Amino acid sequence: MSTAQPSDAQRFSDLWDRYAPRIQAYALRHVDRDEAPEIVAETFLVAWRRLADVPGEPLPWLLVVARNTVASHRRSRHRARVLSDELARLHAVVAPASSSADEVVSERDALLRALAALTPVEREALLLVAWDGLSPAQAARVAGCSVSAFKVRLHRARRRLDGSLASQSDADDPAPSPAARSALTLVTPEG
Repeated sequence: MSTAQPSDAQRFSDLWDRYAPRIQAYALRHVDRDEAPEIVAETFLVAWRRLADVPGEPLPWLLVVARNTVASHRRSRHRARVLSDELARLHAVVAPASSSADEVVSERDALLRALAALTPVEREALLLVAWDGLSPAQAARVAGCSVSAFKVRLHRARRRLDGSLASQSDADDPAPSPAARSALTLVTPEG
């Protein structure tokens, strides 16, 4: 008479009973107390889905799954943090400093007049980086100059734009708020 094999549910239940505390201890060494139960749950979810792949000595296999789950959680947190930072930066650039539509229109008008006052080369340098989102090295290739020459153009363009906006403000013309004034420099990568 042969002995009956345990069902998948019974095998999984035995894995959980025997190894869940060990996986919990591993998770607590690598993530905070609030995330540890999620690591354990996801580790055993993988074990359930791949029950046929779980070896006879399952602890090392379960620990590898737990390690991969921790790494995946870290990558997800990092991506979420980067996205949150980028959204906050964009919100600071795009959000009008005032709620008045007239003020927003005046700020945009002043910024457009300041851009128009730049030379074509300076305007191109600013717009390649701020509007098109190119790095200085990429923009230099588009402009047909060296990276250092482009950085000089970009620096001069930023300085002239700031000066033009400041002179408009001094002349009592509607000028952009500091947030709007820095919009072009905020979106341009330094380098």
